[in-house]
Amino acid sequence: MLFFKKVSEMKKNEQDQTTYKKFYSVDEQEALDFHRGDRPGKLEIVATKPMATQHDLALAYSPGVSVPVKAIAEDPLMAYDYTAKGNLVAVISNGTAILGLGNLGALASKPVMEGKAVLFKRFSDIDSIDLEIDTSDPESFINLVRYLEPSFGGINLEDIKAPDCFIIESRLRELMNIPVFHDDQHGTAIIVAAGVINALHLTGRTMQNTRLVCNGAGSAGIACIELIKAMGFRSENILLCDTKGVVYEGREEGMNQWKAAHAIKTDKRTLSEAMEGADMFFGVSAKGALTAEMVKSMAPQPIIFAMANPDPEITPEEVAEVRDDAIIATGRSDYPNQINNVLCFPYIFRGALDVRATVINESMKIAAAKAIAKLAHEEVPDGVVEAYHGNRLKFGSNYIIPVPFDPRLLTVVSIAVAKAAMESGVARKHIHDLKAYERDLNARRDPIASTMRGVYDYVCQAPKKIVFAEGEEESVMRAAVSYVHQKLGKAILIGREKQIKDTAAVAGIDLEREGISILNAKLSCRTDAYAQYLYKKMQRQGWLLRDCHRFINNDRNYFSACMLALGDADAMITGVTRNYETALVDIRRVINEKPQERLIGISVAICRGRTVFIADTAVYEHPNAEELADIAEQTAFFVREFGYQPRVAFLAFSTFGHIKGQVTQDIQRAVDILHERKVDFEFDGEMSAEVALNSKLMQQYPFMGLKEPANILVMPGYHSSSISSKMLQELGEATIISPILIGLEKSVQIVSFSGRDTDIVNIATLAAYHAEKIAQKNKSL
Repeated sequence: MLFFKKVSEMKKNEQDQTTYKKFYSVDEQEALDFHRGDRPGKLEIVATKPMATQHDLALAYSPGVSVPVKAIAEDPLMAYDYTAKGNLVAVISNGTAILGLGNLGALASKPVMEGKAVLFKRFSDIDSIDLEIDTSDPESFINLVRYLEPSFGGINLEDIKAPDCFIIESRLRELMNIPVFHDDQHGTAIIVAAGVINALHLTGRTMQNTRLVCNGAGSAGIACIELIKAMGFRSENILLCDTKGVVYEGREEGMNQWKAAHAIKTDKRTLSEAMEGADMFFGVSAKGALTAEMVKSMAPQPIIFAMANPDPEITPEEVAEVRDDAIIATGRSDYPNQINNVLCFPYIFRGALDVRATVINESMKIAAAKAIAKLAHEEVPDGVVEAYHGNRLKFGSNYIIPVPFDPRLLTVVSIAVAKAAMESGVARKHIHDLKAYERDLNARRDPIASTMRGVYDYVCQAPKKIVFAEGEEESVMRAAVSYVHQKLGKAILIGREKQIKDTAAVAGIDLEREGISILNAKLSCRTDAYAQYLYKKMQRQGWLLRDCHRFINNDRNYFSACMLALGDADAMITGVTRNYETALVDIRRVINEKPQERLIGISVAICRGRTVFIADTAVYEHPNAEELADIAEQTAFFVREFGYQPRVAFLAFSTFGHIKGQVTQDIQRAVDILHERKVDFEFDGEMSAEVALNSKLMQQYPFMGLKEPANILVMPGYHSSSISSKMLQELGEATIISPILIGLEKSVQIVSFSGRDTDIVNIATLAAYHAEKIAQKNKSL
């Protein structure tokens, strides 16, 4: 409870509100702009086979398509081999219980269902499509969905009101021979069960002797009770409550068959009475349902899962006022022990699909819960530590459930679910080599999702002041507002105040609400100090003091960089209105390079779930051998800070001496230099890009120093790296975050000339992250 006492003290101090408040919220207009974007919605369909030639088309459609058609007709299981069925889940809703918004209809639920489909792809590489069914009649819904079985490998039901959801799921499970899973019920229940396992372990209780009160008799509440009963809880030790009070035997008001199944003989009639002496509380109800007096009446070391969203039944701070021995979980990200379905649903479907399960049964749910619970006992990886500001999470009352972006969940939970499916007899395909399966799962992982979320979480705990040099640009204004709104820090826009405010007014951007500062270089009281600083740096390069004054007054890059150099800001963003090279020249005149390091640019390419770092993409046009070795070593260090194991490939037009030339000689010498330095990462070269990235081609070179495909590509020159990364981005084959500058004494990032507001926010967050890393390193010196 020490954490919550500290949080409670922080809340009493208004100056600490920003530090405390890490709960993610979004601006309404920002949300609309995000969903509209260049292409409305969040999904698209991408072909997995080439369609470039007439022969490709003949194979994909007529006449070639007739061959797999006949094969599937003979053996329906061949559909898993020849179509996308085995990796395709339908997210289906009728919109009768949308999040916390209620019954708004099928069409209104579409953004939610698209979002769920995206989460499937992001976290478990499952393809998904949303289907919104415009009926509130359970029978009509059932009759439509049941006939979709040939199309999908699994069905995820979402946002369907109770008790309809019970009827629909039960009937579809009977009628369909593929997994049907209502995540609002079972996803919540699985995470709760994982938390229960660990909370009972910490308090020395058993499932058989623990007294539970569950407030909320909707889909999630009923599912939680049913799962923990299956795991060993006794019916007589569970009291279910709803808005009418305790669900007891003989009660008639507000009852249905699902509530009645959990009614017990008791003389308790109210939640307050039920809480007396209770060991554990589940809240799936509403804010304020649990009072401090009720918590006081609970047994020693009470376990409280207050899961109402967005505000829990009782806050941890309120519990801390009356108990110092409680274990608490909520549904929120700003408290420890978040009950979040994303810990479960992508992975339970991943395991089920990979063994072609016919159903997700109790054994698979319990296996998932146990796997999640066990993961909390293990040492967390460095990437997760980084996401939590260097705090190494350790099993205990404030860490009974893994954090949602723990990359190990994909392998740990999926394997447990697949094994349970095979052992319980519902798998149509058996995986005999689980180690190979684990490698396959790791290959599916999209690490940039957890990496960027980790960066955002890290910066939220160490907010930074960012100066945006091109403050008159609309995209920059939107990025600054988003940066502040996400609690990442403060933002300063450089430009003419009237021009900025007029542009913001036309665009509907509210700068005042977020407290965005505006500075005009010509009117700043710091102009003389900045000019003097610049003069000391440039006086022996032909610059006069008046030249420095002119640049400070008229060039926002110089003004912003001097702000950074003199400690008036933590990081700087520029590049929207001028080319990269020009901006970099300006910056280098003001900000020094770090001693013993080179200034380089690193681009991040994300394509089909793979993340590759490309260097150098900013500075060295024709790097020599020493420079190539330094680029590789610095990039490896940078990549390792993000939680990756670096594997470096030096790229060229040939592979291992096939074609001789100056480039290949420089690379071969760079490889020798790294061997002489005895660096602690895998590397080799020279090699072509396809060899570096393709494990099958790598097998042709068994002497190679890389055991797996490279995740760092060191290019032979700036021209090739810049061209290749920008080509990938424009052709739509990859998402590019580029280039990230490292090697300066201060954190400066230059965005691309055509950068959108979302790109600018990502780069600004990385700049803030880098600023904190520099600050920490300086403290340690």
